Amino acid sequence: MSARRLRHAAAGLGETIRNRLPLARRTPPLASLIEGAARVGYGARGFVYLSAGALTLLAAVDLIGAAAGTGGAAGWLAEQPFGRVWLALLGLGLWAFVGWRLLQAVFDADHEGADLKGWATRAGQAASGVFYGLLAAGVFEYLDEVGEATSQAADRAESIAENQEKAALILGLPFGGLLLIAAGLVVLGVGAGNIVRAFRDDFEAALACPRAFCGTATALARIGYGARGFAYLPLGVFVVLAGLHARSGEVTTTAAALEALEAQPGGSWILGLTAAGLMAFGAFAFVEARWRRIRPPRDLKIA
Repeated sequence: MSARRLRHAAAGLGETIRNRLPLARRTPPLASLIEGAARVGYGARGFVYLSAGALTLLAAVDLIGAAAGTGGAAGWLAEQPFGRVWLALLGLGLWAFVGWRLLQAVFDADHEGADLKGWATRAGQAASGVFYGLLAAGVFEYLDEVGEATSQAADRAESIAENQEKAALILGLPFGGLLLIAAGLVVLGVGAGNIVRAFRDDFEAALACPRAFCGTATALARIGYGARGFAYLPLGVFVVLAGLHARSGEVTTTAAALEALEAQPGGSWILGLTAAGLMAFGAFAFVEARWRRIRPPRDLKIA
C-alpha cells in the first residue's frame, strides 16, 4: 500500500470513529490538539528560562549561593509544596514542546522549505528537540528525589560529575580530544547562532500579536536570544579547553560556567545582565505560547 493510500485509510478510520463514538465526536481535531500541545510547550520553555534567569539574578546579587542553569528550575520546583505535581506538569509540557520540534524539523510545520537555509533551520529545530528531550527526562528524574535532603550545591556537583564522566568517555575514544574540541565548538556555534538571531531574525513575522505589543515582543526576543547565546559561550570554552588539554575535569555545566564568569572583574554585573536577558527569553516564550502562528501540517508526510 502506498503512503498516500495509507494516510487516506488512516483519515477514513479516524472519521468513522468520530462518527460512531459520542466521546470521539467531542474530541478536538488533530490540528487543534497539536496547536494546543505546542502552546503548552512554549509555556513550559518560558517557565524554565524565566526561573533560571530569576535564580541567576538572585545569585548575582548574592541572595542565593550560586547561579542556576536550565536544570536549576526543576531543582527549585522540586522543593516547592506539591513538588511532584509541578514537576510532572513541567515535564509533560517540555515533552509537548519536543513533539512540536519534531513536527517542525521532520514535517516542516513552519514551512521553512527544502533549500539550504530551510534545512539549516530545521536541523537547528531538531537539535533543540534533542536538548529539550534531555531536559524533560531530567525533570522526571527529579520526581524520584522529591523529599530527599539534597542541597542545591550537591545537585550542581552531581551534574558536573556526570558531565565530566561523559567527557572522560569521549577522551577514551580514538581522537577523543578532537571529538571533545568539536563538541565544544558546536556549543560555541549554538551560542553564536543565538546571538546572530538576536540581530537578524524577524520575530514579529511569526507572531499574531496586537500591533501595539509586537514591538515589545520583538525587543524581548532580541534581548533574550542574545543573552541565551552569551550564556552558552563560557561552557563552550571550557569544553574546548578540556579537549585541548585532554582533561575531563575542565568540563562543567552552564550554571557553573556562569558562576566562574561571576568571579571575573565586573562579573556580577555581567551575570546580572545575562540573568535579566534569560528572563526576557522566558517572557518571550510566554508571548509565543499566546500569539505564535502555529500551523500544524495538514498531511503528516516527511517534507
